[in-house]
Amino acid sequence: MATQEPSPPSSMESNKPGFPKKILANKLEDKHLCNCCHNLLRRPFQAQCGHRFCSYCFNMTVRDGPQKCNACIKEDIFEELTSILKQGCAFPDNAARREVENLSAVCINEGCTWKGNIKEYELSHEEKCEYMIIPCPSCKERICFNEQERHNERECPERTLNCKYCKEPFHFKNIKAHDEICPKYPMICEGCAKKKIPREKYVDHIKFCSKFRTPCRFHVVGCDMSVEKERIHDHERACAYEHLNLLLHYIMGMKVSMEGLQPHGLEQAGHKLLDLHHSLRELEARVSQLSTTSIGPTVQGATSSSSSSLGLPGPPAPALPLPPPPTPATTLTVSTSFTPLPSSVGAALELQLHSEKTKVAELGRRCTDLEVKVGTFENVVCVLNREVERFTTTMEAGNRQHRLDQDKIDALSNKVRQLERTVGLKDLTVAEMEGRLREMSATTFDGVFVWRISDFTKKRQDAIAGRAPAMFSPAFYTSKYGYKMCLRIYLNGDGTGRGSHLSLFFVVMRGLSDALLKWPFNQKVTLMLLDQSSREHIIDAFRPDITSSSFQRPVSEMNIASGCPLFCPLSKLDAKNSYIRDDIIFIKATVDLTGL
Repeated sequence: MATQEPSPPSSMESNKPGFPKKILANKLEDKHLCNCCHNLLRRPFQAQCGHRFCSYCFNMTVRDGPQKCNACIKEDIFEELTSILKQGCAFPDNAARREVENLSAVCINEGCTWKGNIKEYELSHEEKCEYMIIPCPSCKERICFNEQERHNERECPERTLNCKYCKEPFHFKNIKAHDEICPKYPMICEGCAKKKIPREKYVDHIKFCSKFRTPCRFHVVGCDMSVEKERIHDHERACAYEHLNLLLHYIMGMKVSMEGLQPHGLEQAGHKLLDLHHSLRELEARVSQLSTTSIGPTVQGATSSSSSSLGLPGPPAPALPLPPPPTPATTLTVSTSFTPLPSSVGAALELQLHSEKTKVAELGRRCTDLEVKVGTFENVVCVLNREVERFTTTMEAGNRQHRLDQDKIDALSNKVRQLERTVGLKDLTVAEMEGRLREMSATTFDGVFVWRISDFTKKRQDAIAGRAPAMFSPAFYTSKYGYKMCLRIYLNGDGTGRGSHLSLFFVVMRGLSDALLKWPFNQKVTLMLLDQSSREHIIDAFRPDITSSSFQRPVSEMNIASGCPLFCPLSKLDAKNSYIRDDIIFIKATVDLTGL
């Protein structure tokens, strides 16, 4: 008879690392810590090297391939074969899981007074604590779990509201943007003061509202008056002079702009006209001076003066002093008494004047053409500006609607993720309940238990490979309120029987009625491998050693296993026999109820 440390049955994996150390109500023991995250084990796995890891931590460690066990390296016990962590080299350690889950725990959330064990904490409190600090799914603000509903309804800037006018949903932070585009938003007419006009009908209203103030038609030339529609004609009649004055200034400004386009031609024409006026005044002054002399000399002097002023050849004449420039009045007098010039001089002057007038007319025509083109361009620019404004307004409305749609999509995505998490937790709960139901269906309460082990060949190969060296049976009882027990089997042997014998052990477990029972456990135990045809069963029986810790009242989920490491030679099973039929074996355990 030998003793053996318990090894767990398979258990569900978790998507979380270990429990925080702060939840422990009692002293922390190193054997309960994960060798990866160094927190309390959650769904522990035991590797070949003997170290334990949370299932989440183990899967994260080996997801990129085999890894060396850091705990083995740290403890200087690294072995090339057993200290390599990889998929399939570890098995769920349910003994350690039960031991951890039964530790006393308190809630780590500030203000929470919950107490219990770690199993209760994980199943019913960890995700439901009212004092738990969680991020808001929408605005990411950290809030207390019991304030989540109030935050979602009153405080969250990302909460969804329904417009009271158009009934469309929108985020609270976009309330002003929605009011600017809401087609049902009530508007007030600035003219007739009518209220509650839906925005979608506001444009039609102001088209026909006689009280609505609209800019004067001459606002493009500078009139800044806004007049009610019914008085617009009165305003135009009363301010006709001001409108014409503004229009004149506007046209003159355009002409100046046009002149700026042809500065050299206009400047040259102006200089030539000034030179012509100076020449005429000088000529008139000389003719007046010569008319006071005799006719002969006068004609000669006039001819000479005319020839010299026009640049024509003629006889030399004595230089005469020039009078000062005449005033306008003097010029007018001289003009009225001006003696006709010779025909050649008049013809030259007329030609020069005609040439200048032609140039001025040509410049005027060009200015007119430019004004027409500028007017056309301005009309085109006005049309384009209106189109740009309309397109910009449409784009802004589209962008706002896109943001609203995107916010709605984000809110729905968050809700879907939340529902997925809830479904995942429900699936875990359902799977655990199914496992409990299976165990309960196999439970007996008369001290006799028959364990049916199917797929024997596959499970033995797993034991030989080290993937699952041991198996636990469902629990059974001596009575409804009696001792709780189970069996543990090593299909490839354990201890002295490793590789040569099938090892079978008896395990005393912690039950709900232990306080009412007599301890230590002292009932005779009979273990049997049933022969399925000739009834030549393999039997081994023992009476418990009352000094062994294996039969004292359990303080953890189960005591140390005790039984027969050399229960049945493997060679006997390999030979032709009737112990294995259809790849199934039956193990029977009987507890003597005498004295109970």
